[in-house]
Amino acid sequence: MTPVAAVDCGTNSIRLLIAKAGPDHTLVELDRRLEIVRLGQEVDATGEFHPDALARTFTATDAYAAAIRAAGVPQDKIHFVATSAARDARNRDVFFAGIRDRLGVDPDVISGEREAHLSFVGALSGVSDAPEPILVMDIGGGSTELITGSRDGEVQSAQSLDIGSVRITERFWPHAQPRPEELGAAAGYIDDLLDASGVDFSRVQTWIGVAGTATTLAGVYLGFDTYDRSQVHRSKLPIAAVGDLLAMLSSSTVEEIRAIKSMHPQRADVITAGTLIVGRIAQRISAAELVVSESDILDGIALELVDTPETSRPAEIPRTAETPRTPETPRTPETMPQ
Repeated sequence: MTPVAAVDCGTNSIRLLIAKAGPDHTLVELDRRLEIVRLGQEVDATGEFHPDALARTFTATDAYAAAIRAAGVPQDKIHFVATSAARDARNRDVFFAGIRDRLGVDPDVISGEREAHLSFVGALSGVSDAPEPILVMDIGGGSTELITGSRDGEVQSAQSLDIGSVRITERFWPHAQPRPEELGAAAGYIDDLLDASGVDFSRVQTWIGVAGTATTLAGVYLGFDTYDRSQVHRSKLPIAAVGDLLAMLSSSTVEEIRAIKSMHPQRADVITAGTLIVGRIAQRISAAELVVSESDILDGIALELVDTPETSRPAEIPRTAETPRTPETPRTPETMPQ
């Protein structure tokens, strides 16, 4: 089967999944990667992408382009999805040009609702036989998606809220450790958005968490020496444990958090904010535990790609060697508005 490539570029990380179709509408994973690039650095405050953030993102995309090319993915089987940060940035033309130059495709800046749908489909591909209603929670760097639906993939409601681990950190405690009053202010802000979301948390029977905050918390709770994706997938985090984790993280310095063995070092400064979001939802939920899934929006994107008709057109990804650049200096189109 023809391989496909899904790229998810969010506020905090950029991720790649190369896969092919498996039996019974499943995916066979060929390559999966993650880089913390913090594309949303200061976007909440300035409304623009920081040059350093663009440079980090373009460097990661160069590596992904090489992997996609090596896997023989056709051009029309590459889907680059950009989410919260790209929706917010005024200078996203620079971002578009850089991705187009490296992958030969334009980023698809999807709506929060579209992001929610893809996350739901991806999460269900890794968790079966879940009691209904199901709530899928996807906490990103800039936004949180809350999707309710049924086991057959029918989405009943989808909400995208402007609360994410990077956004909350930068807005409420842009220093090493939150003070109690800052944590309280952030909790109040999150509560207001959750209360206005229209999600009936009291009816939820299965609560599924996808993406970096949920998977990181599972690794910490399970006490891994190193992060183990296979053990995190479908693991369960008791509601009571969420409060304990928040208390531990919020009273720790970034250096102490970074020293946790399973912690990704570049997630250490924002995991407390992500945990706070989980904690505010946990106080409202009727389910007894959070089921953590490693299948997420990437899997949803890839499943759509394998469901579309195949073509024989070869990949035309530009090779970095043919277009030399210095990663630290992203190129800006001359036509970009000032």
